[in-house]
Amino acid sequence: MTVWSVRIAFLLYVLALAAWLTRRPVAARYAWTAGFCFYVVHVAAAFSAFYHWSHVAAYRETARQTSDLFGIHWGGGLYFNYLFTAVWAGDVVWLWMNRPRAKWITATVQAFMAFMFFNGVVVFASRWIRWSGVAAVIALGLLWRFYSTQRR
Repeated sequence: MTVWSVRIAFLLYVLALAAWLTRRPVAARYAWTAGFCFYVVHVAAAFSAFYHWSHVAAYRETARQTSDLFGIHWGGGLYFNYLFTAVWAGDVVWLWMNRPRAKWITATVQAFMAFMFFNGVVVFASRWIRWSGVAAVIALGLLWRFYSTQRR
């Protein structure tokens, strides 16, 4: 449940971005919301099964993984995950309120989300998940390039 819920969340994240890039805002909003719901399932499953609802255990495991990858024993990345959850939740609520917002806010939210997804799917993942993440980044980049040149 923990692994597949986050994989589905990632897929829906990519589909939402593709829908926004191709000017399909309704599909994007539904994919964005569903992706968030699967992500919440992932967080709940991970905290229940692996950390027994303990922030300290999650912090220790984050520090271990960071040490394994980068040689730095630091669990502070967990706070970025908490922020990620809050930002995505807030963005879902904002979308359903149909409120306009400044482009810089959208760009900031999307840059942070992309950074977190990239780390989760490419840096901290392995095997075919890592390569699917790389392929998604390339595909979204090409889609963005294609649609951004069409607007001019």
